[in-house]
Amino acid sequence: MKEALQDVCGPNGICYGCGPANPKGIQIKSYWSKDGRCVIATVHPEQKYTSWPGLVYGGFLAMLVDCHSNWTVMAHHYRADGREPGSLPSINCVTGQLGVRYLKPTPMGVPLNLCAWVEGEVGRKTRVICEIRAGDELTAVGDSIFFRVDTNALADQAHQKDVAHGDGHRA
Repeated sequence: MKEALQDVCGPNGICYGCGPANPKGIQIKSYWSKDGRCVIATVHPEQKYTSWPGLVYGGFLAMLVDCHSNWTVMAHHYRADGREPGSLPSINCVTGQLGVRYLKPTPMGVPLNLCAWVEGEVGRKTRVICEIRAGDELTAVGDSIFFRVDTNALADQAHQKDVAHGDGHRA
């Protein structure tokens, strides 16, 4: 796959971390590795994502794990369903649990290489491991759970209004 998963599956996505249509976002680009065993990305953090002098902000690393892991699980589901990424109906997932272990300080000015893979599935839950390396040095590991969802139903649920009250509040 020459095009990034984000560009093929969600070209109108507006997520700050990975949405191709967010001009102010990071626009992470995720691809299957050549051997097809993991999904990879490379990110070059801007200085505005500095925490301590010369170090990448941990929240930025957590965002990378979240977005890249989510694209990994969606790519996994397309493959498991025997479908090309971006084929209809679209496959969407959301984060159920985000975990990040910070192993070493992550230096600024070094490309961050992400490698993520599905570690296991139980029902609608999928566990993803995501490694972040500054160059060749492992600095953080994500261990997160994602759920396959119908995004229209999810949005309806999030914005559901109580008909009896008409004010958006539940009794």
